[in-house]
Amino acid sequence: MTGPRVGVYAISVAAEMAGTNVQNLRVYERKGLVAPDRTAGGTRLYSRDDVDRLGRIRDLLDLGLNLAGIALVLELEADNARLRGDVRRLRAAARA
Repeated sequence: MTGPRVGVYAISVAAEMAGTNVQNLRVYERKGLVAPDRTAGGTRLYSRDDVDRLGRIRDLLDLGLNLAGIALVLELEADNARLRGDVRRLRAAARA
């Protein structure tokens, strides 16, 4: 199975792709900002979605937000995306 949610990138590759370093990725995981897949041996594997999220974290850091603020922004963005999906579904159901 492949796709944007499947962990395929090692931590060093994900860090390079996101323009940050490995230590930051470990901190982000501890803070609950990202949750990479794990192999049976415990190796972190990051998906394309994870790498995109890491880029968003980097962008928010560049804007001056701290990790607590970033957690709130990411949560609000996810809620917003879910609500937009609900609205689309409701509109489609109303048209049918």
